[in-house]
Parts: sequence; C-alpha cells; structure tokens
Amino acid sequence: MKGFGTDEQAIIDILTTRSNAQRQAISQAFTHEYGRDLIEDLKSELGGHFEDVIVALMLPPEEYLCKELHNCMEGMGTDEETLVEILCTRTKREIADIVDAYERLYNRPLAEHMCSETSGDFRRLLTLIVTRARQGARDEEGGVDAARAQEAAQALYDAGEGKWGTDEEIFNKILAHESFAQLRLIFEAYKGIAGRTIEQAIKAEIDGELRDALSAIGKYSQYRRGGGGYAVPKSSK
Repeated sequence: MKGFGTDEQAIIDILTTRSNAQRQAISQAFTHEYGRDLIEDLKSELGGHFEDVIVALMLPPEEYLCKELHNCMEGMGTDEETLVEILCTRTKREIADIVDAYERLYNRPLAEHMCSETSGDFRRLLTLIVTRARQGARDEEGGVDAARAQEAAQALYDAGEGKWGTDEEIFNKILAHESFAQLRLIFEAYKGIAGRTIEQAIKAEIDGELRDALSAIGKYSQYRRGGGGYAVPKSSK
C-alpha cells in the first residue's frame, strides 16, 4: 500500500490464506509496527466490492455478524432472512459474543433493536434465543439427556401434529432453549413418535418467518454434528 498504487494481489495472497485469528494478529502487528489502523489503510487504498470483502475479512466474526444484523434492521423494512441465518445457526457462546459486541458497537441492546423490527411468534423466538444465550441455557458444551429428549419430543408432537391447531410457544421454548446436541436427540425421538421428521412437521404446522427460523434451527442441529462453522448471510442492505 505504500507509495503510488496498490498491490491488490499481495493483499489477496496474505489475507485470504490466513484464519480470522491470524488476520487479527496481523492487524495488531501492523498497528504496533507502523502506528496505523490496518482496516482504515485498506479502506483508503481499495474500493467497491473488493474493499467490502477485504474489510469484512479483517473484522472479528462477531463484529462482522453484528454489522450484518444492524444493516438488515436499519432503515425501512427488515431482512428477516438474515436474522434467521445468523441467530438460528449459532451456539449459545457465539450468540452471547454477538450480543455483547452489538451493544458495544451500537450502544443499543440487540434484543431491543430486534423487538422493534419484528413481531409475533417470530419475535418471541428470536428474543428467547438471544436472552437465553446470555443466561447460558443453550450451552453446546453440556451433556445430553435421552429421557428429557423423549419428553420434549412428545411435547412437540402434542403441540403440533397431535392436536387441532398448533401451540407455537412450545416449539419456541424447546428449540430456543436446548443445545444442538440435545436437539438431535429430541428430533430422533420425534421421528419415532410421529413417523416423520421434525422438518416435515414444522413445514406442515407453522407458517411464515417462524417456520423458516425453526427449520433453520432443525437444519443446523444436524450441521453442527461435525463442528460446522458459520453460515454466511446471503444478503444485506
């Protein structure tokens, strides 16, 4: 970046072949060596979508996700798909990091902003996910309980396919509260009770954004089996 012009290929070669933790170390070393902010220097040298990608790579994951959350709620309308992709696919620890970073970056609680932009059972589900992450309820490091999974699976069946109408509150409570590991046991037990998957039941019993959110939790409970990483938001304002 020094002097006239910029060697974009060198920037690509260095920053796209390191982990995020390594990029944070590079940023700190850059400031220590030159007394400058690497992200600000990159912004001054680059432009367009290339700048957007490189700056996004330089942000810690929770700050990048906070930026996406803020963008999807700020201004006219709300991008519910981005809310689902971020908040319904993270562990308790990841959500707690996002909540802390959001308040630090925007001086406003994430739950408060989210509540002003969403409504109904969809808002209640997202609020449960955010608040219970802070309380440690959705702890992916905890153990699993087969007996409790059977009880939860029966409760889900009784709240949906087993009755006339659907009790969305039960679905919200269980899917927002339990760890991904526990949810896998619950969904296996549900298939034994109902004869079909929880994803099929959610699609049949629930509509709109709540259906999309609950389906995402169901999907990522399986994805997280192998310690999967982040889902990338498809769009932002």
